Amino acid sequence: MRDGGDPDSERRLGAVTPALLARLSMSYLVKNDYYLYIVGYDICYLGKLARRDYTRLELQTAVSKCPRCGKGPMVVDSSRGELICGNCGFVVKEKIEETGPEWNSSSLEEGENRVRTGSPTSIAMHDMGLATMIGRPNRDAAGRPLSGSMRTTVSRLRTWDSRSQIHASMDRNLRQAFSELERFAEKLSLSEALVEKAAYIYRKALERGFLRGRSITETIAASLYAACRETETPRTLKDIAVVSNLAKKEVARSYRLLLREMDLKMPIVDPTKAVSRIASRVQLSEKTKRRALEILRKANQKEALTGKDPMGLAAAALYIACTLEGEGKTQRDLARAGEITEVTIRNRYRGLRAALEI
Repeated sequence: MRDGGDPDSERRLGAVTPALLARLSMSYLVKNDYYLYIVGYDICYLGKLARRDYTRLELQTAVSKCPRCGKGPMVVDSSRGELICGNCGFVVKEKIEETGPEWNSSSLEEGENRVRTGSPTSIAMHDMGLATMIGRPNRDAAGRPLSGSMRTTVSRLRTWDSRSQIHASMDRNLRQAFSELERFAEKLSLSEALVEKAAYIYRKALERGFLRGRSITETIAASLYAACRETETPRTLKDIAVVSNLAKKEVARSYRLLLREMDLKMPIVDPTKAVSRIASRVQLSEKTKRRALEILRKANQKEALTGKDPMGLAAAALYIACTLEGEGKTQRDLARAGEITEVTIRNRYRGLRAALEI
C-alpha cells in the first residue's frame, strides 16, 4: 500500500481487508478531508476535497466514524451506492444517489452523444416522442454479456417492439407524413417551431377525416405552406412544390381545400419579408435594401399594397431602389430571383411610382 503524503494513512488504512478491496473495484475512501482512490490493492493520495476534478461521486453524508465500532475510515462503493465502514464492514448507508452524469446510451447512434436525457416530446413525431424502446447493448442488468440464445430472443423482441408502435393505420399515416415533413423542412431550412405548427395542422386535418381519399404528400405539403403563411415565413407555393416533387397546382388545390375544411384564417403576407430573400440572390447592397423597405413602408401607408402579390411588390420596390441608388440590375435579374415574370414587375413598378409620385 502506498499513499501520497498523509503520514498516518498507512496505519489507518491497514484495517481495509483484501476482501473489501476486491469488492470495491472503483471507490473512494474518505478520511477526514482527504479522498483516496482505490484501484485493486493500490491506494493513491489524490488531494484535498477542494480538488473536485478527481471526484466522480458526490458524497451524500459527512459520516466520519462507524456507528457500530466507532472507528473508520468510511468507504463509498460507487457501483453499489453504499457507504461502508472500512474497519468492520458495516453498511452505514445504502442507495446513495449519484448526482454526476451517467453517459448511458440506448442505441449505437447515441454512443458518442454526451447527453443524459432523451429527445424532447414533439407533435412532429408519430408517437409524440413518448414511446419506449429496447436498448441496443446486449448486456443484462449486472453488465454481463448475454448468451447467444438470449441475444436472439432480445433481437426478436426489439423487432416486435418497433412494429407494435406503428400497428394502427393512423400511426402509419403519421409516420409517413412526418417523415416527409422532416425532409421538406430540411431542404427549405425551416425552424422547429414552424415544423411543429405544420404537424399540428396535419393532425387536426387527420382527426376531421380530411385525408380520406387524398394524398398524404399533398396534404402535408399544404399543411407546411399553411404554417409558413401563418408564421409569415417567406416560402412560396413553388418552393413547397419543388421540394415535395408535386405540381404547383396540386399543392395550391390541397391548400385551398385545407383552408376551407379547417376554417383557417391566414394573415396578409408582408412584402417586406421577401425583400431580403431577393436582395441576397442578386447581391444588392444593404443601402439599396433599406431604400426598398422604405418604399414599401410609404406605399403601405397610402394603402397601395392591398391585393397585390408580395413577391412582385418586393421585386418592384427593389427595382425602384436600384434605379435610385444607381445599381445596374435589370427587371429580368429581379424576376429570376423572385421567380416571377417581368410583366408582374412592370405592373407593380408602375403602381408604386403612381402611388408614391416618384
